[in-house]
Amino acid sequence: MANIKSQIKRNRQNEERRLRNRKFRGSARAAVRVARAGIESGTPDKAAVLEAISRLDKAAEKGVIHKNNAARRKSRLMKALAAAEAK
Repeated sequence: MANIKSQIKRNRQNEERRLRNRKFRGSARAAVRVARAGIESGTPDKAAVLEAISRLDKAAEKGVIHKNNAARRKSRLMKALAAAEAK
């Protein structure tokens, strides 16, 4: 445990940020999981994919994930959706 006042405050801030970031990261992961499950089941749900994209954008906007990471995940989702709709 830190003895320095500023470090105690910094630890408190880091914990609050960690919990806040966790919400955004978790909701993005869950939305992507739902979208992927829909695509893999053979009945692609475009609304679920759009929701996942929205959640990824929000996480990237907040700095929880890198913008290129969000772009890569969105690209893969859209590619999978297009392939599923083509079948």
